Amino acid sequence: MLYLIDGHNLIPFIQGLNLKQLDDEMQLLNKLQDFARESRAQIEVFFDGAPPGWSGQRTYGGITAHFVACGKTADEAIRQRLDRLPAGSGVAVVSSDRQVQAEARNHRAEVIPSGVFAEKIPMREPKARPRKPKDAIKLDADEVDEWLRLFGEEDEK
Repeated sequence: MLYLIDGHNLIPFIQGLNLKQLDDEMQLLNKLQDFARESRAQIEVFFDGAPPGWSGQRTYGGITAHFVACGKTADEAIRQRLDRLPAGSGVAVVSSDRQVQAEARNHRAEVIPSGVFAEKIPMREPKARPRKPKDAIKLDADEVDEWLRLFGEEDEK
């Protein structure tokens, strides 16, 4: 199945994501990659408000991200994408925006509210990178003394 997702509309529904985060779009794309892998779905995500020089289409794993230039909206881009697909072609549109939902229904696409779709996305915590012994910093006695001199030695009493 092909999912057309209104990215900024979905972000507030994903636990741990917030539109005020600088990397909210990339975090969403990472979470959607897990979903796409597990469900074998095709995903296209639309983000509006792309800064100058950043608009365009990029691929992240199996996901296509459309960064829509300022002055246009993700809603418009989703409508244009729907126009290029045959009506009733097994597409699902993810958005809670009523206009986008109405346009999707006009194209006989399935409509999935953002909150409902968010529940399908795996909520894995990022794995911490195990520290390898070669990453350990080794200090000799003189270096330890220098650190203690610089930062002070607190008495344990």
